[in-house]
Amino acid sequence: MKAGLVTFYHIHHYGALFQAAATERAVERFGWDCEIVDYFVNQDNALFKRPTGLGSAAHDAHTALHYKALAERYRRFEQFSRDHLRISAHHYDRFDALAHAELPYDLILSGSDQIWNPKIFPDGRFDPVFFGTFSRKRRIAYAPSFGIPAVPDGMQAELKGYLDGFSHLSVRETQGREIVREATGRDVPVVLDPTLLLAADQWASMSNHPADYPTGGYILCYCISRPGALTPYIAQLHQETGLPVVQLCGIRQKVHPKARQILDAGPAEFLDLFRNASYVVTNSFHGTVFSVQFHRPFFTTVSPAELSAPERSRTVSILSRLGLADRVIGKGDTAELLSSVNWDAAEAALAAARQDSLRYLQAALENQPCTENVGGAQQSFAPKLAERSRCTGCTACAAGCPHNAIAMVRDKTGFDFPNVDLEQCVHCGRCTRICPILQEQKPAAHLPAAFAAWNRDDAIRKDSTSGGAFTAIAEYVLEGGGVVYGAAMDAHQHLRHIPCFRKEDLWQLRGAKYVQSDLRGVFREIRELLKSRPVLFSGTPCQVDGLYRFLGCRPENLTTCDLVCHGVPSPGVWEHEARAIEQDKKKQLAAVRFRNKVEGWKNSHFTAVYEDGTVDSAPLFSTGYGRAFGRALFLRQSCCRCQYTNLNRPGDFTLGDLWGLKPDEFPEQQHAGISLLLVNTPHGSYLFDQLKLECQPFPVERAIAGNPRLAGPITPAADRTAFFASYAVEPFEEVRRRFLKLPSLPVRAAGKLLSPEIKAKIRSKLK
Repeated sequence: MKAGLVTFYHIHHYGALFQAAATERAVERFGWDCEIVDYFVNQDNALFKRPTGLGSAAHDAHTALHYKALAERYRRFEQFSRDHLRISAHHYDRFDALAHAELPYDLILSGSDQIWNPKIFPDGRFDPVFFGTFSRKRRIAYAPSFGIPAVPDGMQAELKGYLDGFSHLSVRETQGREIVREATGRDVPVVLDPTLLLAADQWASMSNHPADYPTGGYILCYCISRPGALTPYIAQLHQETGLPVVQLCGIRQKVHPKARQILDAGPAEFLDLFRNASYVVTNSFHGTVFSVQFHRPFFTTVSPAELSAPERSRTVSILSRLGLADRVIGKGDTAELLSSVNWDAAEAALAAARQDSLRYLQAALENQPCTENVGGAQQSFAPKLAERSRCTGCTACAAGCPHNAIAMVRDKTGFDFPNVDLEQCVHCGRCTRICPILQEQKPAAHLPAAFAAWNRDDAIRKDSTSGGAFTAIAEYVLEGGGVVYGAAMDAHQHLRHIPCFRKEDLWQLRGAKYVQSDLRGVFREIRELLKSRPVLFSGTPCQVDGLYRFLGCRPENLTTCDLVCHGVPSPGVWEHEARAIEQDKKKQLAAVRFRNKVEGWKNSHFTAVYEDGTVDSAPLFSTGYGRAFGRALFLRQSCCRCQYTNLNRPGDFTLGDLWGLKPDEFPEQQHAGISLLLVNTPHGSYLFDQLKLECQPFPVERAIAGNPRLAGPITPAADRTAFFASYAVEPFEEVRRRFLKLPSLPVRAAGKLLSPEIKAKIRSKLK
């Protein structure tokens, strides 16, 4: 029996050749012959590029300078292909040539790589060859990838027609499974990348060690894009270990000033470099794979989009399955720089996953049903909580655990996450039931009523961030014998929610604080207080929803205010910044105002008050911390997927700034500040009528236009991962210098003069 494999194999790309070689060997272990159908499009291995501009000219100049090494690399790729790939004797360059050929295959196998990604083909559409439609023989698929999150509009029916002809379907990533399910209704397995189907000794047998290559004791860097978040890890590993840096060139720019660049490595030499490395730092999926295969301690990165939605990342997916997700840089649970790896456990998990995927492949080849849970989740004894990328840190799970088995623990990003003590956990499931992220969000019954609002007391209004609406609500609750919970800074610049029992203490809760607040113990305190008195709780929407989930109801004597939230910054980063400010000034901070109205509401100042009575004040967004906050550099990861960035608000009230006003709207009030007040519930509507506020109705659509976080979550900063990678391993002084330093005066001036469109074009050219 003979299988014809349609896949990418021609391009001089390490991963492409490795996956093709691995697929052939995996098929042959079940007694089949396997041959690659010699068909490729849009794949050019020429050393010199076609002239298209400065980029191609720079590339060609570099190629000319290093021609000998790059020509040797070319030769080695061709040699590896001859030695380790079985390719059909005839080359086909068109679909119809294949359709009319007498092919010697009993089965067509659509293999791995992004062969089902329409965007990589010249016409931007699916190539039917890679779906095997040129043949009437049975068709199966092993680990193909779409490489896109969704099928382009107008191509869904075409895809369904291609997929319906497969007797057995599998995919390489979770997002591919979702695409297939949507197109066909079939639930297909996610299988291992073919490179993981072979054992390390099989790969070692294909390696080659040139005489001038290092034999061991080096840090191997393999980057297929700019190193970004890898940079501090390369530098710190070099500094801590004293080992030389060897760069296997995917990109040609040096990743470290002292790196020895290797430009002539073919696939066999690639394998040798990984086999002999002491450490590996990479942003390549296959760089990660071969670090695992050869048991090399490694660190890897993924794109910001993958880090925000790790369930869609093939790198995070496989590492999670192997218990190695802590080797991904930029997460709060990234391993320590020189920590050892439990390779025995990882190898055992890989062997089990490999067996599952091979079982699927065997069933597909033999046209048998595959009933195994291939690619299924591994059994876990921990209770189900929100994934780290979605966890808001609301503390509902920790507060609600009846056995105190969950503690909020600060991680390497400076945020608190729930940590479960499995010895204390009795698996009652309460934490899972009350986690807001794991529960369905019920749609709002109606749109909120929107108002422009301001406090009648000018002193309170001046002391508030916008119009002082919060204080009016708080005073009403206090007058009824209640207690008010809000966020306040302590003497060490740690932000936590505290109770206020007197109007005179409300000043502590006024004003925006651009840090995530500490809620440890607060929900339980509120539950006890609600037994005897009214309570007002003010916080971010996720905190308000967490409180309601913890309580299991909406008590009549509980009033809540949620905030129009830009996203919550890291408490750890803020506290490091506070210490840095104190070190710079050689004196202790006594208080901080993130949005001070010294020059009016629309030009908020960051004001620092020191223990000796001196004061520093500057426009918020002219400070390093303010600018970084504004561009979402160190916000919590869940903020970019926030489910509360809409008009379905959990609080009785929503409070924010009434941005977007025209000059002639409330002209006499704008300098002092105006609150946006949304009334969301009947309880809120009742209280609203009792408040000592000046209010004017305002169109909801205008409120949304002025506050984008009422319409959708914020986009994470492109260098967020790099920031937290640096924050994890470098002194904060270095982190601050690199990421919080203000741009030069000419850059700042250009930023004010250039349009957003021109800025976007400049950024695209610099990528």
